[in-house]
Amino acid sequence: MNVKNNLILTKKLVLYFLPVFFLSPIFIIVGCLFLAGSGAWGPLPDFKQLENPETNLATEIISSDKKILGSFFYENRTHVNYDDLSVDLINALVATEDERFFSHSGIDFIALVRVLRGVLTGNKNLGGGSTITQQLAKMFFSKRPSSKLDRIKQKFKEWIIATRIERQYSKQEIIAMYLNRFDFLNLAVGIKSAASIYFNTTPQNLTIEQSATLIGMAKNPSLYNPLRRLEKTTTRRNIVLNQMVKNKYLDNDVRDSLVAMPIILNYKKADHNEGIATYFREKLRAFMTDWAKKYGEKTGEKYNIYKDGLKIYTTIDSEMQEYAESSMKEHLKNLQNKFYKHWEGIENAPYDTSWRVGQIDTLILLPAIKRSERYRKIKKNKLSDERLLEIFNDPVEMSIFSWDGLRDTVISPLDSIKYYNYFLHSGLVSIEPATGHVKAWVGGINHEQFKYDHVAEGKRQVGSTFKPFVYATAIDQFKYSPCFKVPNIQVIFEKEKWGLDEDYIPENANKKYGGEFTLIEGLAKSKNTVSAYLMSRVKPRKVINLARKMGLSSYLPAVPSLCLGTAEVSLLEMTGAYATFANEGMHITPSFIHRIEDKNGVVLETFSNTPVEVLSQEKNYIMVNLLEGVINRGSGARLRWKYGFNNPIAGKTGTTQNHSDGWFIAFVPNLVTGVWTGADNRSVRFRDLHLGQGAEMALPIWGEYMQKIYNSPRLNVSNEAFPFPENGVSVTLNCDKEKEFNNDDEF
Repeated sequence: MNVKNNLILTKKLVLYFLPVFFLSPIFIIVGCLFLAGSGAWGPLPDFKQLENPETNLATEIISSDKKILGSFFYENRTHVNYDDLSVDLINALVATEDERFFSHSGIDFIALVRVLRGVLTGNKNLGGGSTITQQLAKMFFSKRPSSKLDRIKQKFKEWIIATRIERQYSKQEIIAMYLNRFDFLNLAVGIKSAASIYFNTTPQNLTIEQSATLIGMAKNPSLYNPLRRLEKTTTRRNIVLNQMVKNKYLDNDVRDSLVAMPIILNYKKADHNEGIATYFREKLRAFMTDWAKKYGEKTGEKYNIYKDGLKIYTTIDSEMQEYAESSMKEHLKNLQNKFYKHWEGIENAPYDTSWRVGQIDTLILLPAIKRSERYRKIKKNKLSDERLLEIFNDPVEMSIFSWDGLRDTVISPLDSIKYYNYFLHSGLVSIEPATGHVKAWVGGINHEQFKYDHVAEGKRQVGSTFKPFVYATAIDQFKYSPCFKVPNIQVIFEKEKWGLDEDYIPENANKKYGGEFTLIEGLAKSKNTVSAYLMSRVKPRKVINLARKMGLSSYLPAVPSLCLGTAEVSLLEMTGAYATFANEGMHITPSFIHRIEDKNGVVLETFSNTPVEVLSQEKNYIMVNLLEGVINRGSGARLRWKYGFNNPIAGKTGTTQNHSDGWFIAFVPNLVTGVWTGADNRSVRFRDLHLGQGAEMALPIWGEYMQKIYNSPRLNVSNEAFPFPENGVSVTLNCDKEKEFNNDDEF
């Protein structure tokens, strides 16, 4: 009886506890979900993040031809919509990470059972249980769990968030959010950055194998980093391709051909020193920082250029920018080699031969030492000057710039300063005269090594490129013809009359005088006697007034020597001023932004400048005629015989005192381009005019750049004649002087 009763009791207990045994996990899970959802285990990530998933979006810099020039970012993330994703990319993601993505509601219970079976059997190859939605939810947790218990708590929170995401968003939006938020390493946050950085393409144009590579990284970006572990990445890519076959997104034959292919990267480092238009982007950064501050003060809307996903539509043409950068590099590399050979075996090279060793040490090298980052760091230790100099003479390992790439070497910091002083630098800017839009901006030869921007920041003596302002003032005031004759004699600016310390008597570079020159001859041969004569007639103040109207804002001394270009002006100012000549006498302040939009495409501000008449069409055309003479038969003539240009071109070369600076600014009807070349230290220069003149140092960059432009029909740069004034010209333009002029006396 007792046995029977015991059996009955056991049976009752089994029947009672068996459901409890099997149902208790469900109750536990439900309870945990309740605790997680109620906030008992800590607050959930702000639901506003789900409604606004594009936080910390990079600001994009967009060219006029719709190319991405670069970005400003804390995280290099840019948002793309589902429609911007390739079908292969979506298929690869679903096939690999969540086969039943389109049928579940955030939690894949089949996958969970599979994971549980794997845990019980010890088989780790059965796959994970997290859906794409759960993985997205996980991204909202910035801190890693500190313990297994915290990880379990976070997992339940992820489930709660996943279900909320599924209720709030469509499946397509969830895929887009996931790919937009995923960190693919190497500053590639989000699929748009990843496609650009690893393959130099867009998410929409990713191929099957490229898509499989990036999706493969989603399992473990560090382990499957193609820059470090290409073999492992390839294996993982092939697994993704197999999953695509398994889920009927890919045929076996296609898979087999793709598996046999190596991963071919087109890596483009996301760095402010990398890519094109680096100097321009840095200028834009300063502008946008100031803009954001002023815009916030004006409207109350505050924007952060590093995280608010602004879109800056610039005037830069990416193709022209690339041509400008390549032309500068090609010429400067050759010019630098000439410079080395020019100074080979010369004492105290490459400094002016008048410098003595002691002067070089105290006036050039010591200030360079004190400007260096190394000096600022070790100065904090309050070392003596003697010890500082010892440190700068101790050889250390460092990478130094060369035209063949960075070179690892052992060199003292002082010798590295001497080494870098040898380098010649350059700046180039191209402007569309009718709009003032800057189309290309190259501030230097290498932004990583040389930060100084020679387009906007650098101000150097402009030499003979200033002479057209003197000529234009005289033509505006007296309506001179290009055939107006000026005696080739020295002009004396008497100190008492002109308020000078001593008499000023400009000389021609070749010191030859006698006879006379027409204005077109005087400008073509850059005769100082002609410029001095015109300055004596119009006076410096009149020249300055006209130069101001044409856009020169730098300090211009009201002295007679201004006629020879003693003023220091930026390349941007000078080129913008020459754009007035190219625009029929109408000046437009140069600009480099079309508009700024927020992340949703709402226009925040547009930019435009109003043209202002400086010279009448007739007087301006006379100036254009004079500047054409420089190219046809003066110091710019090598554009004809060396570079093969047959179209109308107007411009002016310039060379400063001791040939420290070489300039060339020239234009066609719809494009003006200015180039400056020289060393950062003005004492570093060629020893003779032949190599140091603007026609040798700067003009070749212009020539190579324009050759490339004319080979691109898309750019539509004019090779037509300059527009003739509607009401004609009342002065003589044809002086019947067809002789060729040499340029050995340019200054």
